[in-house]
Amino acid sequence: MSVSEFKNLLQQLAPSLTKEQTHYRKPIDPEQRLAVCLCFLSTGDSYRTIVSMSETCDALWHCLRDEHLPVPTEEMWRNTARRFHERWNFPNCLGAMDGKHIFIQAPANSGSLYFNYKGTFSVVLLALADYRFLVVDVGSYGSNSAPELGKVNHVIVADEAFPLEPYLLRPYPGHRLPTDKRIFNYHLSRAWHISENVFGILSQRFRVFQRILQVQPSVVDKVVKAACASCNYLRPNGNDQNHYFNSPAGEVAWQYDHVNHGLGNR
Repeated sequence: MSVSEFKNLLQQLAPSLTKEQTHYRKPIDPEQRLAVCLCFLSTGDSYRTIVSMSETCDALWHCLRDEHLPVPTEEMWRNTARRFHERWNFPNCLGAMDGKHIFIQAPANSGSLYFNYKGTFSVVLLALADYRFLVVDVGSYGSNSAPELGKVNHVIVADEAFPLEPYLLRPYPGHRLPTDKRIFNYHLSRAWHISENVFGILSQRFRVFQRILQVQPSVVDKVVKAACASCNYLRPNGNDQNHYFNSPAGEVAWQYDHVNHGLGNR
């Protein structure tokens, strides 16, 4: 995160993170609260070694969700379908669905509610994505799988982990498939892999998801939602990528020499 992005985020969050000073102690200022929270999300530092993140993550989510993870509108769905058709040659697609197990310490007296097929305890993050998160659903037990989305006019693409539904397309199973089915699988996989990219960026940017979270499931929900909204905040809009790669936040030192004297002129 660049300095300007941090300052902009702090300006939006400051009213929610500012606490009243009392005679007993001086409150932690909003800048420190936000910095520590982002450190926890990005490095995966132990939750017990830093101040409570629950309130700050909740503030992050409520601050960013309306702009960076808004409730989908008809116009948003139309734009998403257009992008999938133009970029990945897959028509009438509302997004790529994927899921991620957020590993947690087994909650007390929870039995097998959060126990998953991998033999660990987890909370499930399900997301619909194109180049960013479109819709996220977090908080399901680790034993749950695909959600019920009801009847829709377009389709969603997914992998073999999801059941086949009228609105949910998955690849044809098997290896010795006829040509037409292999071509379909190729185009579907090409469109679906964008969700893997988004989850990969989330996991690498916020390395808290690469370890077991030793907090209550209700806090895990806040951490995950804050991370997803922050991930969208840090990613440029699809139409702004040219500007991003020429900005201080997105440029690299060698890009101009490479374009002017390297492969770019061939």
